[in-house]
Amino acid sequence: MAAKKRGFGQIRRLPSKRYQAGYTGPDAALHYAPSTFDAREDAEAWLADERRLIAAGTWAPPKARAKAKAEGPMTFGTYAESWLRRRDLKPRTRAHYRRLLDDFILPRFEDVPFAHITPVAVADWHADLGTATGPTYRAHAYSLLRTISLTAVSEDVIDASPCRVRGAGNSKRVKKIEPATLAELEALTKAMPERLRAMVMLAAWCAMRFGELAELRRKDVDLKNGIIRVRRAVVRADGEVIVGTPKSEAGVRDVAIPPHLVPMLKTHIGEHAQWGRDGLLFPNPDGENMASSSLAWHFNKARVAAKRPDLRFHDLRHTGAVLAAQTGATLAELMARLGHSTPAAAMRYQHAAKGRDAEIAALLSKIAEAK
Repeated sequence: MAAKKRGFGQIRRLPSKRYQAGYTGPDAALHYAPSTFDAREDAEAWLADERRLIAAGTWAPPKARAKAKAEGPMTFGTYAESWLRRRDLKPRTRAHYRRLLDDFILPRFEDVPFAHITPVAVADWHADLGTATGPTYRAHAYSLLRTISLTAVSEDVIDASPCRVRGAGNSKRVKKIEPATLAELEALTKAMPERLRAMVMLAAWCAMRFGELAELRRKDVDLKNGIIRVRRAVVRADGEVIVGTPKSEAGVRDVAIPPHLVPMLKTHIGEHAQWGRDGLLFPNPDGENMASSSLAWHFNKARVAAKRPDLRFHDLRHTGAVLAAQTGATLAELMARLGHSTPAAAMRYQHAAKGRDAEIAALLSKIAEAK
């Protein structure tokens, strides 16, 4: 029997005497009701409901809705796994997110329907984290949950984010970082094995990251023009050594070498670097990229010898930022040298050097005396 013409959709009577209803959806495809109807009025009611969903902007294909209903509401764990799988992340970042999910978020929310997670539940979870981990991981875990929730809102999985704890994504630095003085840097370098001294100096004077230094090769160092070309970095994630681009797009940069380091670098390359253009500047004894644990074994002893047992290798990057700032470099110039993409990231490396305030005060007096 031919379908009866109508304003929205169509209904036709089948040879079985039952009624079939269908319509063309917003996706320009033809959709039918999941089942047929005993009475035309029931088919009419189904079409009216579908039209209301379209008008409200909450429509989805009937088959998809039926499948979702059969499977039950989507749990946070199901969505979080999908979210992580679809992200284009650096290996270290992916491993970090994986740990945050496994250790802090999924134990509480994995089997909970995402739409049932309330702001109160998130606030309780965040409060409980305060007794289970430090402030940094607590802030990172909350930030990840918030990011996943905001994506879920944009994809119409949930109506609103349940993450509303003010300031929970920020963490105060527990340890105040005190950059090394020039005397401490000299003592630290002398206490290191000869093959690692240049690595310490580049970490400080060029403010380079460990992963960038561990992947430096002969072809990246231009001693004639005094430039190090940072194009790659090495990371270890889940026991795998991965060579890729630096931490951020801004990390791909050319770093000018302070002239006083050039003779030392020339000697290091001649005596300790691997042969060939692709030879590593700081190889492990086994010839592979240096592991941070290999460096730490020597660095931990050297920092004690320099009377700075609190100093971490990454803190040398802070030293480099202070030294560069003391030259009068602008924030933009510091961002370029350190490979930061945002001013906020660069500002985390700004420190007041000891005695610098007194020097500033003296210079202010000179300005006044010049009048």
